[in-house]
Amino acid sequence: MTLKRFEAALTRNVGLDRARPYGPAERAVASLDALAEVGAEIAGWPGYAPTPLVAQPGLAAALGLGEVWLKDEGARFSLRSFKALGGAYAVLEAIRDRTEAAGEGRPSSADLRAGRRPASLEGMTVACATDGNHGRSVAWGAGMFGCRCVIYLHAEVSEGREREIARFGAEIRRVPGDYDESLRVCAEEAARAGWTVVADTSTGLPDDTAPRRVMQGYGLIAEEVEAALAAAGAPAPTHVFVPAAVGGLAAGLLATWWERRGAERPVFVGVEPRQADCLSRSLAAGRPVAAEGRIDSFMACLAAGELSPAAWPILGPGMDWALTLPDAAAAEAMRVLADAPFGDPPVAAGESGAAATAALIAAASDAEIRAALDLGPEARVVCICSEGATDAETFRATVGRSPDSVVA
Repeated sequence: MTLKRFEAALTRNVGLDRARPYGPAERAVASLDALAEVGAEIAGWPGYAPTPLVAQPGLAAALGLGEVWLKDEGARFSLRSFKALGGAYAVLEAIRDRTEAAGEGRPSSADLRAGRRPASLEGMTVACATDGNHGRSVAWGAGMFGCRCVIYLHAEVSEGREREIARFGAEIRRVPGDYDESLRVCAEEAARAGWTVVADTSTGLPDDTAPRRVMQGYGLIAEEVEAALAAAGAPAPTHVFVPAAVGGLAAGLLATWWERRGAERPVFVGVEPRQADCLSRSLAAGRPVAAEGRIDSFMACLAAGELSPAAWPILGPGMDWALTLPDAAAAEAMRVLADAPFGDPPVAAGESGAAATAALIAAASDAEIRAALDLGPEARVVCICSEGATDAETFRATVGRSPDSVVA
């Protein structure tokens, strides 16, 4: 099979300093010590298991690379997305903040799940705006730990994604406009009602505790990748391709590898839609810069116009590259992963989940980008498949069959 070629654009980080130590400023955002606590907490939740790291030797050979691994977050709890690690954990910590402030201590997650909830939780409401996956995690966490939840969806969020969130008992509120507008409305209404915003990016509020907690949970993915490679007797990756969006996932993974491996960490490539290119613009300018114009994308959960201020202290000095893609590249990568034309295990990836693989295919197929990233026969690449088929209708329309027909 000949892989289709799509034009990609690569942006170098003008502020990159790979020799810079992981210091106090970075640890204030995310640290290995905090990650150990998060990992111990999440490992105790019902249904936890590390998601698969799927070897793709056929694709690696087709691209002329040493190894390609796909971290399949479609198997994460029942949510089929990496977001399960962030939003639900941040809900738990918000609950504990409330009970501590009321003098009731820090309840265990087991007690909360069992319905043993302090009196101060009566009437507590958590809220967030979402493209789909973060809202599902927040709603799941609210239901699991016992508080009310309101989720704000912008006009472009599909009905399928809405249904997936609503099944966890959240109240859904639709907002005209795009993702950034839903963030604004959520922040304003939550402030008036006295609700707790559990956001994965800035909401215009001065407190960025929730976004930092969300990112810390994502670091568990890097730990799982390292453990899986070690168990397979495989060397560490040379490259990580990761969906960018507001930057929380990329920052959470980068922080973990940076603190552990320093300058020997993998080269990080953040992937985003061509029209939602806030990471590319920011890396080129050396400061956060918003995307311009309409940002809606087939890669629905990557349609972000601004980076999270909580993520920038990690991304600014530590992210290597950003790469933008047309929407059609992600759709084609969904088909490649599902059909597995090179004999690899098939994977049912969602629109945003396929973005990292789409970026790798585009980068390896472009001589200039390939050389800039040093994607040669010694390259060992991990692609973060951030979501499974979280919208079954879109998957069927794109791939031509149901997600259940794809057996990994």
